[in-house]
Amino acid sequence: MNSNKKGLNTICTHVGELEDKQHRGAISPLYMSTSYAYEDVDVKRYPRYFNTPNQEGLCKKVAALEHAESALIFGSGMAAVSTALLAFLNAGDHVVLQQTLYGGTYNLINEEFTKFGIEYSFTDGWQADAFEAQIKENTKVIYIETPSNPLLTITDLEAIAKIAKKHGLVTMIDNTFASPVNQNPIDFGIDIVIHSATKYMGGHSDICAGAVASTTEYMDRIFQLAKNFGGSLSDYTVWLLERSIKTMGIRVRAQNENALAMAHFLDGLIQIEKVYYPGLPSHPEHELAKKQMKGFGGMLSFELNSDLDASLFQKALSLIKPSMSLAGVESTVISPTKTSHALMSAEVRAEQGIADGLIRFSVGIEEVEDLKQDILQALESIKQ
Repeated sequence: MNSNKKGLNTICTHVGELEDKQHRGAISPLYMSTSYAYEDVDVKRYPRYFNTPNQEGLCKKVAALEHAESALIFGSGMAAVSTALLAFLNAGDHVVLQQTLYGGTYNLINEEFTKFGIEYSFTDGWQADAFEAQIKENTKVIYIETPSNPLLTITDLEAIAKIAKKHGLVTMIDNTFASPVNQNPIDFGIDIVIHSATKYMGGHSDICAGAVASTTEYMDRIFQLAKNFGGSLSDYTVWLLERSIKTMGIRVRAQNENALAMAHFLDGLIQIEKVYYPGLPSHPEHELAKKQMKGFGGMLSFELNSDLDASLFQKALSLIKPSMSLAGVESTVISPTKTSHALMSAEVRAEQGIADGLIRFSVGIEEVEDLKQDILQALESIKQ
């Protein structure tokens, strides 16, 4: 006991000495913020500046996956989205955004951008001409999401890139639903690629992270804001994310295969009103998806017939679990109106076609027959 007290007193005395030296300007504040006992601290090595060795190594892997020159990782997908957008938008600027967007991004725009004096316009759809129609003299950025959350709409990457270059604009995409395995937007002329790395890059529903990839010039600009916003990732989570990326290829390809099978299965059930999946020939942008995607992804959405209760259906599932997460190895479902898009008004959701009975299905790597049987037993249990 005495030994422990002595050790604690010694530590406290040492910290007090350091604080005194810091107060007198004899030691860098960074010395006090890290476990590295060096008085000549390189400010660029401060962990909040995204530059510890394992962060740098992971960033290089993300850049390589997205065919980019450089990349940064963040503490969440929204940290990545907000930092990327605000790095290119100032007071008086204007941004054009796709109508069908992740609810968190939509809420960021509506809740925060007016405070910064940033103007914004949402498109009437996701076709290229809908974006050009919203461009103004002060427009600086076009922001898209494809496949979109939760309706899996597909936006023409090449067409958007051409419009942006014509008007001298920067293009950004949320590529989360596709993952780098299925889609590389930079190859089609998009400037900046954003991911919620919590999803397919993570793949195990056990981390929260984000990523941005682009040219070295653009990433330097994003870094200058990122280091002030402080949305960096802990070294331990960096390790977990790097672990997960090693298996992303085989995971995503298995999810692609399962999702396609499940989309066809659901599309053939009389209890299902509609299925949203770009891999189905009936999807309006099926041919476009084939052109710009290597696989159709592990995400789909579907609507039950109006006489069936979506909440009861999800509760009746056994193998497939209702969950806020997506893109993990386990299959999950949610109601977007109650989760990912709950912050949108009912009117806006209706405009986007997000029905109250819509169910978003993140298909995992289980046996397809097991997933089919779980769907069937749940439908049987709630039929009236």
